[in-house]
Amino acid sequence: KTLKQRFLRLLPCYPSASSSSTNQNSEAGDGELSTVYCRPEGLDQLAQRTKFNRRELQILYREFKNECPGGTVDEEGFKSIYSRFFPQGDSSMYAHFLFRAFDTQRDGAVSFQDFVTGLSSILRGSVTERLSWAFCLYDLNNDGCISKEEMTDIMHSIYNLMGKNTSPGMKASAPDEHVDLFFRKMDRNRDGVVTMEEFMETCRKDENIMQSMHMLDHVI
Repeated sequence: KTLKQRFLRLLPCYPSASSSSTNQNSEAGDGELSTVYCRPEGLDQLAQRTKFNRRELQILYREFKNECPGGTVDEEGFKSIYSRFFPQGDSSMYAHFLFRAFDTQRDGAVSFQDFVTGLSSILRGSVTERLSWAFCLYDLNNDGCISKEEMTDIMHSIYNLMGKNTSPGMKASAPDEHVDLFFRKMDRNRDGVVTMEEFMETCRKDENIMQSMHMLDHVI
């Protein structure tokens, strides 16, 4: 799998092999949107709100509807979808954090609008928009800064997701060591938390982070 394919598998509606047939039938358009229980806004409106064009939204919508025929997905459904991509590990905690990031309305459900809005920021947003989305993912209590406790929870969820059978094997202390490294790089004033400003400034100066972001420019 390419890096781009692996990235998309972090998301619940990764285009499957059936996407080729989806492309052939993409002219169905808005008429198909009325077939779900929770009808999303029209493709034209979503194209204005996001950085996806109408054809891309049609493809994404079909994939979303295949997984979420009711038009929305709750947290348990989101976890179930997500777990299929990481059968060797426990993805439930990371999926919980990711669900929170997509559930911007805080109503316990992710709609197609929620999904493509978040996906647009991740894949098509400016550097500032992408970094802001990542910061909000890590800022678990939404207080405007990332604490060591929050980053520890995130890191443990990522290592749990990867599973214990990775090669080479990971030390049990690896998540905590990763957190320490994160704070040494990001916490510029050594006050024990990382602010949005510190996060943005450090990431913008990190060549590897910037390169990885630009690799996502044409995923879809």
